[in-house]
Amino acid sequence: MRHNEIRDITALLLTEVSYEVTIEPWLQPLTGESFSHRSAIVGDGARLDVAMYGFWGGRFEKAFIDVRVFNPSAQSNRCGSLSAVYRKHEQEKKRQYDQRIREVEHATFTPLVMSTTGGMGRAATTFFRRLASMVAEKRDVSYSQTINWIRCKLSFALLRASIMAIRGARSSRHRAALDVPIDLQLADGRIPLN
Repeated sequence: MRHNEIRDITALLLTEVSYEVTIEPWLQPLTGESFSHRSAIVGDGARLDVAMYGFWGGRFEKAFIDVRVFNPSAQSNRCGSLSAVYRKHEQEKKRQYDQRIREVEHATFTPLVMSTTGGMGRAATTFFRRLASMVAEKRDVSYSQTINWIRCKLSFALLRASIMAIRGARSSRHRAALDVPIDLQLADGRIPLN
């Protein structure tokens, strides 16, 4: 629940620059495959957050992403530096899905790990930089405006998720406004254009 809006914003942006974007796609059932990690997800009902074609490679290369939002103040995340906690969560997601995605789905997997305070893991940072570059090119807007706009959208989504975790949901019908031009939203939010 904490990551649903992040997933939806990301999927909506991906529809502009990728092909056949699917939210929560089912993974193919296993037919006796075994994986090197015991924590690998082997159930037939396994799903990831978003699947798309043409993001990392050619038009026919499939890619999957899975979002995780964690609280850096939680007792379980106080094991070291913040960068180590991001790595821990990314590695956990990779142990669960990466081998299955590569060997069964013949695709790539990217874990999008974010904290409730607004930070991102290394893979998420790389992913959103590429996404911003592709959206900027498609919309003919500068990269700096686009990456700032995406970060702003994600920050507010993380804030809403944190508030919802504390207070409870007020409305389940909130939708992200992505159809408004980037420059208009930046001006409205008084975000500098340079």
